Amino acid sequence: MEENMEEGQTQKGCFECCIKCLGGIPYASLIATILLYAGVALFCGCGHEALSGTVNILQTYFEMARAAGDIIDVFTMIDIFKYVIYGIAAAFFVYGILLMVEGFFTTGAIKDLYGDFKITTCGRCVSAWFIMLTYIFMLAWLGVTAFTSLPVYMYFNLWTICRNTTLVEGANLCLDLRQFGIVTIGEEKKICTMSENFLRMCESTELNMTFHLFIVALAGAGAAVIAMVHYLMVLSANWAYVKDACRMQKYEDIKSKEEQELHDIHSTRSKERLNAYT
Repeated sequence: MEENMEEGQTQKGCFECCIKCLGGIPYASLIATILLYAGVALFCGCGHEALSGTVNILQTYFEMARAAGDIIDVFTMIDIFKYVIYGIAAAFFVYGILLMVEGFFTTGAIKDLYGDFKITTCGRCVSAWFIMLTYIFMLAWLGVTAFTSLPVYMYFNLWTICRNTTLVEGANLCLDLRQFGIVTIGEEKKICTMSENFLRMCESTELNMTFHLFIVALAGAGAAVIAMVHYLMVLSANWAYVKDACRMQKYEDIKSKEEQELHDIHSTRSKERLNAYT
């Protein structure tokens, strides 16, 4: 009987410990972090592969070649974009971890207000700094989303030309890369529906795959924007909670100090009365 009671108390203690641990998890920050990682992964992975597919399409069907020397051409810009993608993936992986850590500390500061962990001015400044930084990153991701829509628009035009060619017989449509600023005005790089390269490009799966990869990359950038907005709401709420908790902590400290002073005064008067009586 006693063993069963001890087992029940042990299970109850474990259950309470688990509930306490689960209560300390910042679920809002966790959801925002998962959304951020998913968006960044889609944008970086699909964007990198879409850029590689673009290079193959330009070299195979538009018969473009890399410029010799230090001349900056479209291939050099694509290489730069790939390095930017590597930097974005690494930077936001670290930033997501930092925001999760800040969420854990903020949750701990609220729940353990009267424990060993105390809210400091430095903690409030860190929360405010994360709010400002997240707002800047949100604006940056909005720019990235707008920029990613440009290749989606270009490939949509190319995909539409391929579709119209199959629907309308004898249509002679051309796509000039100078319209999109990919090549200079003096360099003519266009492909028409009557050419063999155009037919091969439309029949290949590479064009369709690259187009859809850019669409997924655009969706990933949009998910990152939503994650930044979610982070802003979470950080603003946490900062407000921490600010209120800090005020409550100061109030409790002042109240405790006044009660201690009243207790000391009462003790002193009691001793004086006792001494006068004796």
